[in-house]
Amino acid sequence: MKLRTAETRSTDEPVPDGPAVVAPHPLGVSRRRWWWIVGLVAVALLAIIVVRRSSKPAVNPNAAQARVVPVGVAAVEQRDVPVWLEGLGNVTSLATVTVRARVSGQLVDIRFQEGSRVKKGDPLVVVDPRPFKIAVEQAAATLGRDQANLKYARRDLDRYSELVNQKLVSQQQVDQQRSTVDQLAATVALDQASLDNARLNLQFTTVTSPIDGIAGVRQVDLGNLVSPTDANGIVVLTQMDPMAVIFTLPQDDLSRVGEAFAKGPLTVEAYDRSGAAKLATGKLTVIDNQINAGTATVRLKAEMPNPDFRLWPSQFVKARLLLQTKTGATVIPSPAVQRGPNGTFVYVVNADKTVALRPIQVELVQGPLAVVQSGLTVGEQVVTDGQNQLRVGARVDPRPSTAAAQQKPSEASAQ
Repeated sequence: MKLRTAETRSTDEPVPDGPAVVAPHPLGVSRRRWWWIVGLVAVALLAIIVVRRSSKPAVNPNAAQARVVPVGVAAVEQRDVPVWLEGLGNVTSLATVTVRARVSGQLVDIRFQEGSRVKKGDPLVVVDPRPFKIAVEQAAATLGRDQANLKYARRDLDRYSELVNQKLVSQQQVDQQRSTVDQLAATVALDQASLDNARLNLQFTTVTSPIDGIAGVRQVDLGNLVSPTDANGIVVLTQMDPMAVIFTLPQDDLSRVGEAFAKGPLTVEAYDRSGAAKLATGKLTVIDNQINAGTATVRLKAEMPNPDFRLWPSQFVKARLLLQTKTGATVIPSPAVQRGPNGTFVYVVNADKTVALRPIQVELVQGPLAVVQSGLTVGEQVVTDGQNQLRVGARVDPRPSTAAAQQKPSEASAQ
């Protein structure tokens, strides 16, 4: 029997008996078959996931321990370690002189070059000497006149002394003549002082250098009048050899420095601003008697030879004071020292090339070296590089690390 769908069947027609007819899926597949397809796809996806997971290798919990880690190592050594204290400082001259004329007059000659080296006693400038030569001649003439008067008065005194014995002159005349002689003698002495002063002023017309040093910029030109009261003077001389370095250290180091300074001279080195080039070496001469309350530092002064003029006034330098030298100290490269919640430690390489954690006591760190007070023995190998990949018992591939050990403590500390 030919059936009609619900859309084509009339409302007044009777519904035929028999099983209900299921409407087809819009894609042309029945609903039951459609759910079967979906289920099969889900089962297939689940099977793929299970297969992929089962194909991964099992994780070995000891894989981290089995991996060999390349590390840098260095041996624990015993050596003498100099202990340096570092501070910032400035170079100052031991003597700075503003050269002025000793007498007033016209500048007629300049005998130095700006920026040149001068020695003590070298002539610098010449003031017109003619008025002072005349003053010398006048003083000499006055002295000669009064000397002649004194000579004549002494002869009269001798005659009066003979006549008084013969009762030909009175004692009063003799006393008056002796007084005249004394007055003329004083006048001669005064004339001699005036002559010496005139000669000294004549010498002052040639201005000489009072120190060895470097001449600065000339403050007055040829032909100008100069006098001792000039504020700027003629030129400024600066002593360059030796030089002084004034630097500061924390007040906490004062007691150690004072104790070491009392035992003998302490060596001080001056480096440039980068800390790489050493400029000069000298000795500590002064520890200041006051502590700067604002910075909690104390000033120290060292004197250093400067024959090649590598130090210059007001130059900024890094100063390093040799406090002491620790003899026979146990040292390791400072990068080997690690810090944890329980203090400092190092990784020690065992004979089977595994590492162990070793607590240590560090006395001090000086440049690239750390002085170990306890915890290590000479000859043991410590890890200096690659500690972040290590665990206790890890296997390592040790490689020598000599960069830090070969560097001198003084050089590294300056850097």
